Amino acid sequence: MRPASTYRLQIRPAFPLGEAARVVPYLRDLGVSWAYLSPLLRATTGSDHGYDVVDPSQVDPARGGAAGLDAFAAAAHGAGLGVLADIVPNHMGISVPRENPWWWGVLREGRDSPYAPAFDIDWDAGRLTVPVLGAPLEEVAGDITIDASPALDAPDGLLRYFEHVFPLAPGSLEGIDPDAPDAVGAVLERQHYRLMYWRDEASELTYRRFFAVTTLAGVRVEDPLVFDAAHAEILRWVREGLVDGLRIDHPDGLRDPGGYLERLATTSGGAYVLVEKILEHGEELPGWWRTEGTTGYDALGVVDRVLIDPEGAVALDAMDAALRADSGLVPSPGWTEIIHDTKRMIADTIQVAEIRRLVRCLPHPVSRAEDALAEILACFPVYRSYLPAGREHLDAAVADARTRRPDLSSAIAELAPLLADARSELAQRFQQTTGPVMAKGVEDTAFYRYTRLGSLTEVGGDPAEFAVSPAGFHAAQITRQASWPASMTALTTHDTKRGEDVRARLDVLSEIPERWDEVLGALRGIASTGHGPFDSLLWQAIVGAWPAASERLHAYAEKAAREAAEATGWWAPVAEFEERMHAVVDAAHGPAAPVLDAFVAEIVRAGWSNGLSAKLLQLAGPGVPDVYQGSELWEQSLVDPDNRRPVDFGLRARMLAEIDDAFAQGRTPQVDESGAAKLLLTSRVLRLRRDRPELFTRYTPMTVTGTAAEHAVAFDRGGALAVATRLPVRLAARGGWDDTTLLRPASAAFDALTGRLFEESEVPLATLLEVYPVALLVPVGSDEGTAGRSA
Repeated sequence: MRPASTYRLQIRPAFPLGEAARVVPYLRDLGVSWAYLSPLLRATTGSDHGYDVVDPSQVDPARGGAAGLDAFAAAAHGAGLGVLADIVPNHMGISVPRENPWWWGVLREGRDSPYAPAFDIDWDAGRLTVPVLGAPLEEVAGDITIDASPALDAPDGLLRYFEHVFPLAPGSLEGIDPDAPDAVGAVLERQHYRLMYWRDEASELTYRRFFAVTTLAGVRVEDPLVFDAAHAEILRWVREGLVDGLRIDHPDGLRDPGGYLERLATTSGGAYVLVEKILEHGEELPGWWRTEGTTGYDALGVVDRVLIDPEGAVALDAMDAALRADSGLVPSPGWTEIIHDTKRMIADTIQVAEIRRLVRCLPHPVSRAEDALAEILACFPVYRSYLPAGREHLDAAVADARTRRPDLSSAIAELAPLLADARSELAQRFQQTTGPVMAKGVEDTAFYRYTRLGSLTEVGGDPAEFAVSPAGFHAAQITRQASWPASMTALTTHDTKRGEDVRARLDVLSEIPERWDEVLGALRGIASTGHGPFDSLLWQAIVGAWPAASERLHAYAEKAAREAAEATGWWAPVAEFEERMHAVVDAAHGPAAPVLDAFVAEIVRAGWSNGLSAKLLQLAGPGVPDVYQGSELWEQSLVDPDNRRPVDFGLRARMLAEIDDAFAQGRTPQVDESGAAKLLLTSRVLRLRRDRPELFTRYTPMTVTGTAAEHAVAFDRGGALAVATRLPVRLAARGGWDDTTLLRPASAAFDALTGRLFEESEVPLATLLEVYPVALLVPVGSDEGTAGRSA
């Protein structure tokens, strides 16, 4: 069973499963096929996202527990909806060790613990490192105390360091007076773990983690026993029919993603499975994986770019160059060089421990191996290879590294065959390391440095690719329909850097770069950080989300600046710069507000046009479209946690009922700030996909003729024919659609968004799109609005 669409719900303590069950009637009325739930297993107390699982044996009580899942599944299935559950096989949360019985057991018993095989720990490198100290041990030893009182989960007592609590190993207090002055030092030496200064984690960590998140410890699901223990509860959900499919978080972190998916398919009975896999430009999803496809970042990038004006690239590049010069910065070296340098920075800082573990895997010493491995990682062109497949990526990285660093040529040449041996631990671990370097170097650093147009720097996108033509868009959709027809498509996720309608508004800037240059100059004249490219990034975020509450913009500014790691950073914040940064946000709600209000008023309607077009292209296009919670209205969130704000489902349900009542009377909502037009579009397409799947069985580009043909994207899905507007500012400047015409088979069809009837084979776009910038023509008889209304 495959979904026709999904709707992502962020299940958390403030929105548990029981409350989510009450939203099911609205999802059904919206037209949703499956509900798509964020992680449900027990997570760290207070976690809003749920990716820090601490106990895989139970549904998180804070999220509703097993009874909550039973109730949600019953409500969803009773309403005809399937359930897709997000699961996290790569890592577990360890920020509060006592909440994670597996990690707690390893801390207490070390490599003799029955849970030790679950975690990817390098015991040969010494004791398990625990980077929680605020300074080197000798400086803070006095803050560590011994609690000799036995507890059920710590019969030998505890160590305490402020809020951090750790179990004592058996025999820790034998022959030791806990109150003696030297007791702490003696007891620490008897533990299977070593408390250390948190700043040393990057170079001394002895366990694999998720990216650079030390509180998420890597799990070895390649071990069949570990797989079984980690998936017992999840597979119960599948076996008992509580969930119908699984979304796999970060499979690239696993030792053998393909093998994992094979085992999951076998144990789940072939359940519908999607993978969170980020594909670089031109990269293909491994065809041998037992999956229906990705979570849709690849689709997002194409939809965004077909709405960007390619003619704006030169002016925006010139604007970026001027901003850099004005700030005394060197010219931009270009995207390829930027990401090489940011990836190398990550390899040399927060990934040093991982690289040193690779060095320890070498079968024999290699001179300058650490430097050479870091360079190969910085040159690796995709997230990872799956040897023996993907050898060409390794070869490309090796060649690039030798060109860039001839001084390392000998070491690189010696490492290359070792890294290509798919059976070796070195090669397998190297493949697990390329992803973190890519993710942290590109998504979490370079995306905040390459600021010419914010909508380009989105997860899964290649910012060097400025725009896609309608022909390029069609080619991508034809491939998707042929290769991965049940893969998810997305516009907003919990990981996107900006909500879909922020990007839709920013796309307008590509049509008016000269005007944007004027406005940015005015805004910077009111408030500036002194760093021109970052000013551009920040003011774009403010424009895209405007009007946005001050606290949201302050949080975004801090995260963006520290991720960029140019003028400030997470490890060493620069107070003077951050004061100027926050002053920019304050100015947005002060002296700059009139400039912002006026400029947003200029571009808002074009942004709405782009937003509706993007939504239609996604919802009607090939694949399984996902609607991120709340994005059926305008989605103007910024990077997480801003995109996890509460959603007013009651408002949406009332609006949908009003839209349905009005539509039955021949009235449709205006395109305005309410977002009602987007809700109309979303509901009509989702209902059609659910109720008439035979209308969405192929992908055929449609012909549009006339002087404004470049402003239309049109395709037939096998009965449902979608038409969307692109580059609305230029379209208006040239006087509208004029003689532009859609060519279609002569038959009676109605626009699902307006109910108007069309029968001719040549449909003027000035008529078809006079109400909305989008249309979805459906054969008469395909919907409750079968009668249609004459156009």
